[in-house]
Amino acid sequence: MRKSNTNKMETAETHTKVMEGHPIHTYFVETDLIHQLLEEVNAIHPKEEFQKFYNVFNHLAMVERRFERKENQLFPFLEQKGWTGPSRNMWSFHDTIREMFRIVRKNLEDQDFTSAKHNTNLISQNLYRLLEVEENVLFPNALEMLSDEDWIKMRKGEDEIGWMLSEAPPKFPKESEYIHPSQDTERRTDVVFNENAAHYDEGFMTIEQVNLLFKTLPIDLTYVDENDKVIFYNRGEERVFPRSAGIIGREVRFCHPPKSVDTVLQILEAFRKGEQNEASFWINYKERLIYIRYFAVRDTQKRYKGVIEMSQDITDIKQIDGEKRLLEWNN
Repeated sequence: MRKSNTNKMETAETHTKVMEGHPIHTYFVETDLIHQLLEEVNAIHPKEEFQKFYNVFNHLAMVERRFERKENQLFPFLEQKGWTGPSRNMWSFHDTIREMFRIVRKNLEDQDFTSAKHNTNLISQNLYRLLEVEENVLFPNALEMLSDEDWIKMRKGEDEIGWMLSEAPPKFPKESEYIHPSQDTERRTDVVFNENAAHYDEGFMTIEQVNLLFKTLPIDLTYVDENDKVIFYNRGEERVFPRSAGIIGREVRFCHPPKSVDTVLQILEAFRKGEQNEASFWINYKERLIYIRYFAVRDTQKRYKGVIEMSQDITDIKQIDGEKRLLEWNN
């Protein structure tokens, strides 16, 4: 277990090294919050003060937002500098902690409060360990490796994922210079784009209409090109899996949890060789049934041009039975 007072001093010192709104500053503000929540949740017995325990536990579970920002924003920038260790190793650690949260929720549903308390202690131990690695290795190295321009770009993408905090952190570097990701037309990657991308086989649409179309579709779409680089994702209002601007130009093998990377690479290889054109999976995720499909993209000459990944929440669709021919809106 970490020595709380000493490390809080170290955290405070780090706050002074970066401007408020800087992604690292925000991570350390969240670090202080995590320490507070861990102290609170460990002092509560889930059986004796169930509602209080449940509320604090749910707040602590918002550490998922922190994990998603690291995986989809911080890690891609580090990969561009040649440091792939966090994507390979720390993401696995995130998944271990995610599973622990799932187990505690199941313990609470089963009213197994002894196990809930025990497994919450395991979450605490693993979070303390993770925070220590972040403070002593991940964040200092990231500050050394990344430029101010990198951090500014990273901050733009964070709005799409969110934070553990009750209020969004300030813009970085300052409000007057901030451009929201949806208004940012700057190329954030060295991926070569086709300048004739406005051509469509059927019909005519403006760029605005195309963007609205992709935002409105009730599915997650990600396009990986023939070089295994992510070149597009749709910005829907409600995504199944988090995505942010940091993923553009990223190698697809770093965009999935380590435990599923081998399967993804196997799919890409089969598509590239022309052996397969589609792969489908369905998983339970956050108590929803998610249908995940991969489609090989080929041009008119059947040459491989990449892969489309499509994810859709089909929980409600799966319950459909009979017919519905009349318009019925639930007010």
